[in-house]
Amino acid sequence: MGEKKPGKVFLVGAGPGDPKLITVRGMEAIARADVIVYDRLASPRLLRHMKPGAEKVFVGKLPDKHMLKQEEINQLLVDLASSGRIVTRLKGGDPSVFGRVGEEAEKLAENGIEFEIVPGVTSAIAVPAYAGIPVTHRDFTSSFSIVTGHEYPNKTYGHVDWDHLAKASGTLIFLMGVANIGNIAESLVRGGKDPATPVALIRWGTWMEQRTLVGTLENIVAKVAESGFSSPAVIIVGDVVKLRSRIAWFEKRPLFGMRVLVTRAREQASELSGRIDDLGGEAFEWPVIRTCPLPVDAASGPLSTPEAYDWLVFTSVNGVRHFFDACVACRVDVRRFARARVAAVGPKTAETLAARGILAETLPPSFTGDELGRTLAALTKPGERALLARARVAGAGLPEALRAAGVAVDDLPVYETALSDEGTDEALELLREGKLSAVTFTSSSTVTNLLELLRRRGYERPVEALAGVPAFCIGPVTAATAREAGIAIAAEAEEATIDGLVAALVAHNFKRTEETRP
Repeated sequence: MGEKKPGKVFLVGAGPGDPKLITVRGMEAIARADVIVYDRLASPRLLRHMKPGAEKVFVGKLPDKHMLKQEEINQLLVDLASSGRIVTRLKGGDPSVFGRVGEEAEKLAENGIEFEIVPGVTSAIAVPAYAGIPVTHRDFTSSFSIVTGHEYPNKTYGHVDWDHLAKASGTLIFLMGVANIGNIAESLVRGGKDPATPVALIRWGTWMEQRTLVGTLENIVAKVAESGFSSPAVIIVGDVVKLRSRIAWFEKRPLFGMRVLVTRAREQASELSGRIDDLGGEAFEWPVIRTCPLPVDAASGPLSTPEAYDWLVFTSVNGVRHFFDACVACRVDVRRFARARVAAVGPKTAETLAARGILAETLPPSFTGDELGRTLAALTKPGERALLARARVAGAGLPEALRAAGVAVDDLPVYETALSDEGTDEALELLREGKLSAVTFTSSSTVTNLLELLRRRGYERPVEALAGVPAFCIGPVTAATAREAGIAIAAEAEEATIDGLVAALVAHNFKRTEETRP
C-alpha cells in the first residue's frame, strides 16, 4: 500500500466576533473540515456549521492559561494534515493582521502540506465601525495605521517610530493594547500628539458584550482605571472618534446586549433566531426538541375516509407539514377532503396552509388549542365530524370542547416530539459563565426537555441552573408548564406568536437598559 496522501489546511479568518461577518469561503472551509482548530476570539456559533463527525480542537489563550505555544500549534496543524485530513484553522479577525498566519503557513510549506489562506474581516476596521467610528472620513483623515499594543515595551515596540506616529494625521489603531494604554498615551503625547486628541476603547467589539469607553489621550488612563475596562479591546486614536456621538448604531438596536437561548426545534428556530439577530441581539440555538413523523395507516385510519369529514383542524405548523407528508406517503389525494372546512390555531399555521393553496377560515381570538376549541364549538353543528391532525401528545381541551358540542372527533397523530441533545455542551458553558440574558420557551415540550437535559448532565435541581436567566414564554400553556416546574417567568407574550415573544424581549431589554443607564 502507498503512503497516505496529506490533507489540506485552511487558515481562515473568522472575523471580529459576530459570526455573520465570516466570508463565504471561510464558511465553506468550516463545512468541509474534518478537524477545526480554533481560538477564543472565533465565535463558537460558527462551529454549528461543522459537518457531522468533525473534530474540534481548542488552542486559544484564556486569561489565566496559555493552552498551546505557537510552535506547538504549527506542529499540530502539520500532524493533523499529515494524517490525510482537511483541517480548518479558525482565527479571530484576519489571520494576516497580527494573527501569526505567516508562521503557520511557513511550517506547512516546509512539510509539503497544501494550504490556503482565507482572509477575514479584521477587528481593526470592523470593531470601530460597530462602535460608530469609521477609521477614515473625508472631513478628518484619509489614512490609518494599525499597531500591535500587546508586546510593549519589548523588541516589537522598540521598532515603533513613536515620533512619526504622533505626528501622523491619520487614525491610529492599536490591537491588544489595553494593559499598555498608559505607555501608548504617554508615548504619543511625548512624541507631539495633542493631549486633547480623542481616544476610544472598544471591548469585545461586534459581540453582545461590546462596550465603548471614550476619552482623550490626557484622561483615558484614568477612565480605564475608574471603569475597570479590560481586554480584549481595540484602541482608536484620532478625530474620527468624534463621529461616534452621531453615528453609533450597533449599541442602539432594540435587543443589543441580549444573548438569548432559543430552545425551539432546529427546523423552526430560524424565524425566531433571525428576528432576534435583526434587532441586535444574539440568538444561541439549543434545540432541546425535535419533531419526528409518525407512521399513518392509510387502509384503516382516518386517511381511508377523507370524504367523511366536515372539518380539518390544525393546531401547529408541524401538524400541517406532517399531515400533508402523510397524505403523500399514503397516496391520499387531498382533494378528497374537499367538503371539509379548515381551521387553524393561529396565523403561522394559517400561513403554512396558505402556502399549500388552502385558506383557513377560522382563527380563534387567542392562539391556543383550548381557545380554538371554544371557537369551533360555536361554529360546528351536532353530528358533524372533525379530523384533528396534531402531535401524539397534545392537550385535551380542543377535542373535549368539540365533543361537548356534539361533534365526532378523530384525533390523528402525525408527529411526535423527542428530546434533542444538539448544542448542549455549548449551552451549558454559556449558563455556567453567566453569558445568557434570556431563555425562550415556545411550547411545554421545550420546558420539560430542557430540564431533562440538565438532569441528565448531573443537575439534581435543574431549575437552579436557570437562576438569574429571565424566561420568556410564547403563551399561557407554556408559561403554566414553566411555573409548575419552578421556573420564574419574566414575561409571557401578549399574543401567542413569534412576534409577540420578540415584543416581550424588546420590552424587557428596554426596561433593563433604562434601569442601568447612568
